[in-house]
Amino acid sequence: MERVDVLPPPTGGDAVTPDDVTARADARAAVPLLNCLLREVARPEPGDGDESRSVYRLPAGGRLLRVRGHRRPTAPEVRTADGWRPLGHTELVKLVAEELRLYTGVDNHELPGEMTDSRDALAALLTARAAAVPPEDPYLRSEQALLTGHTHHPAPKARGGGPAATWLPYAPEAHARFPLALLGVRADTVVEEGVTSALDAFGTAPPGYRLLPAHPWQLALVADALAPAFADGRLVRLGETAAPVHPTAAIRTVHAPERDVFLKFSLDVRITNDIRRLWRHDLLKLRRTDAAARAAFAAAESPAAWLSDTGYRTASFAFEELAVLVRDGLGGHLLPGATALLAAGLVEGFPGSPLDTTADPDAWWAAYLAQAVPPALGAFATHGVVLEAHLQNTLVAVDAHGMPVQVLYRDAEGVKLVRDVGRAAGWERLVYCLVVNHLTEVAGALAERHPGLDPWPAVRRELARHDLPEIPALLAAPTLPGKTNLLLRWTGADGADARYLPLPSPLAGR
Repeated sequence: MERVDVLPPPTGGDAVTPDDVTARADARAAVPLLNCLLREVARPEPGDGDESRSVYRLPAGGRLLRVRGHRRPTAPEVRTADGWRPLGHTELVKLVAEELRLYTGVDNHELPGEMTDSRDALAALLTARAAAVPPEDPYLRSEQALLTGHTHHPAPKARGGGPAATWLPYAPEAHARFPLALLGVRADTVVEEGVTSALDAFGTAPPGYRLLPAHPWQLALVADALAPAFADGRLVRLGETAAPVHPTAAIRTVHAPERDVFLKFSLDVRITNDIRRLWRHDLLKLRRTDAAARAAFAAAESPAAWLSDTGYRTASFAFEELAVLVRDGLGGHLLPGATALLAAGLVEGFPGSPLDTTADPDAWWAAYLAQAVPPALGAFATHGVVLEAHLQNTLVAVDAHGMPVQVLYRDAEGVKLVRDVGRAAGWERLVYCLVVNHLTEVAGALAERHPGLDPWPAVRRELARHDLPEIPALLAAPTLPGKTNLLLRWTGADGADARYLPLPSPLAGR
């Protein structure tokens, strides 16, 4: 089996040495960077007789690179006059940067630093996680499992380059839990849209003010910009929430289980491709995309649910900086007796994952597909709604035996409408999110744990059940669209400006 960890993973409370952390952080950080390089730039070459390794050529520089494994490549080596030489993470970053300068004809002084920041963040997370106690709730364990994170991004764990002490208290991967800061915003400066009453349950504002929960990390990041508002009374500090919240995989979205609500905040830090602010233009169109998604799920003949982004509240003088978005909790949507799990957590692995315990992986996979695929295709076909149905936006609910019985999708900010983007572009985005980013990864993780399982005939059968004109071409196509996160970041393209390259389709010939 091909697994992410090349060393035994630490468990809560286990001591780890600096050498352990260094080796594990280097190995984990290399995996997504290599995935990007091999997908987007490198070209396969004939093997050199070592069946445990694959050889690739970097076309611009002409160098040969070999790695161990396929789905999660590790142990990179570069060919020299004296034979194969292992590459540490620092050397790998240098090699990638040199190749990209030649390959694209442009330079980028930021991305190599982000790659290093991502690796250093991993080291801090591994150290903190070894001393942390995982949450008892399996749902939260799945949300906080993503040590590797996005498997095809060059710097998935970068945290803006700041000292670890500034962000570790809020890191889901370190099993953080923390109180929110409570602010009072002068009532005549409040801007809100939709249903935001859930915010008022977190505390009490004085007369003439409205309550506004704030993420402590964001509050520190924008402290200088907010200082005049605190000085003139537009903002007042009201302490902290009585109960802690739990950061989810998205980092800036937190779960408040006592209130059964999710809150999504602005965060002025680059996480993967984007600065994670709640941008004004996204907030202003949110009601439209959320309403379309809600209507699509309401009409679906399945237990699938949409976690609605019901509204936002902010201050007119800090519209994006202080914005907070209210999202439905699980209680009003989850089937009785079912447990929600993050799909990305299933791929990463966590204690109690049903991928590890199922005795019938074929039946489990068929049940998973029957829950995850129909609502995404149905929303597209009947309502023109393109869900961002990737791993981090998908919750799969399982019964007491670990079998999938329901799917819950989320994040109206990522939803596109066919009438805005066009059917062809919408379909390409859906195929990337649902098939390439989502199903391919869950299928690979399941097959790792259950050798001999071929997950793709079941995917073909599930897709073929749906009467969309695009399905026959999808099943016959030799390629699928793969997003080019490395080249996007290197060339400085907007994170929302997805570009795709053709990847060999595992659906072909099944």
